Amino acid sequence: MTVALAFCISVGAQQASAPWDLLLKGGHVIDPRNNMDARMDVAIQGGKIVRVAETLPATLTKRVVNVHGLYVTPGLIDIHAHVYAGTGLRAYTGDLSVYPDGFSYRTGVTTLVDAGTAGWRNFADFRQRVIDRAKTRVLAFVNIVADGMSPYGENDPDSMQPPEAARVAREHADVVVGFKTAHYAGPGWYSIDRVVEAGNLARLPVMVDFGYLVGERTLKELLEVKLRPGDIYTHMYSPYRTELLPSGELNPAMRRGRERGVLFDVGHGGGSFYYFVAAPAIAQGFLPDTISTDLHIGSMNRGMKDLPNVMSKMLNMGMPLTHVIDAVTSKAALSIQRPQLGHLGEGAEADLTVLRLEQGDFGFLDSAGARLDGRQRLTAELTIHAGEVMWDLNGLAATTWTEFNYQMRPEPTAPAKPTRPTQPPAPNQPPAATQPPAPNQGTAPNQSTPRQP
Repeated sequence: MTVALAFCISVGAQQASAPWDLLLKGGHVIDPRNNMDARMDVAIQGGKIVRVAETLPATLTKRVVNVHGLYVTPGLIDIHAHVYAGTGLRAYTGDLSVYPDGFSYRTGVTTLVDAGTAGWRNFADFRQRVIDRAKTRVLAFVNIVADGMSPYGENDPDSMQPPEAARVAREHADVVVGFKTAHYAGPGWYSIDRVVEAGNLARLPVMVDFGYLVGERTLKELLEVKLRPGDIYTHMYSPYRTELLPSGELNPAMRRGRERGVLFDVGHGGGSFYYFVAAPAIAQGFLPDTISTDLHIGSMNRGMKDLPNVMSKMLNMGMPLTHVIDAVTSKAALSIQRPQLGHLGEGAEADLTVLRLEQGDFGFLDSAGARLDGRQRLTAELTIHAGEVMWDLNGLAATTWTEFNYQMRPEPTAPAKPTRPTQPPAPNQPPAATQPPAPNQGTAPNQSTPRQP
């Protein structure tokens, strides 16, 4: 046996018996929970993080991924998205939502949190239709309104039933992270009081899209009195609820809310993020606790685009990179009471995102279509969920085709026989044509002025 052949056999045997499945080597790890911000190697085995160290031997892994010059972070968590698709309704509970797996991994996201698209009455359908079928980890806020963000709107006080919402949260405790109220245009505090009551019953946080300032409803009362520590105020850089005063100063209620423990979320969306609010607020030191997209088919095709794009906007407006990463990993996980997520500690589930920080001339749009010129842009190079590579933009984890072991598909031994379902499919919801139209649909908004949320 030649020396070369013996060496090849030895290497092959080492790889076959290697304890690790995957080794990310040479990347810059940012893991705020564990105070990591340095060049580190990350080893994965059995879907878990097993080692994070300055140098790990390549001989102990089946596969090495060279991520030199890239950032390695915990898998990104988007706490505000709309993914209740497939019902046939012309609403967020249907056509305006996005199937999670078609969008998540390609943007570096391993966990999507649906922000109240389903209510307590249709949550079971949302779960079996989307959550349980997705590879992406999908968690959810339950809308306090019975049918959630349906064609019927979110203004009916009679359908806001805290005991029912709390019951659904208990029945689906593995995926429910809190409650949501949004777009309320009625008088008084009914929607806020009911959603907080549900939160108290289930001991869960609430997320609030404050809707409209009608009558006695003020941002001051909401943030200084109504919301509890750990509750989330989303759309923090919108102009609709006096977040920024006419003088250009940040509304003092925002700071007082933060002092009380209220969390502030970006929630970009198609009509809730404007530079004329965000830039002065950030210049005055008011940064977000969490960065999220408010993903739906409208926002993804307009200024929002995806989570790395929203992160890039914050980066170019002065938010430090480590803070940006924290807002979509550790802080995001803690805001939804899932401390097992959002970090790269040994034993944690192997959810990782590899990001490229590009330098150049880039443009970033807000919800009105106004542009911010920037010099940095984050893009998702590699997404790993539970140890499995789910997105690989440039084939970093792949084998070159000349060395790849192609497996040809087997030929059928006999013609396939037609199959039919043994029982008729479950009836679907009423067809979209029979439903009232969803608000703000049909014609495109005037993009030169702020669009109502």
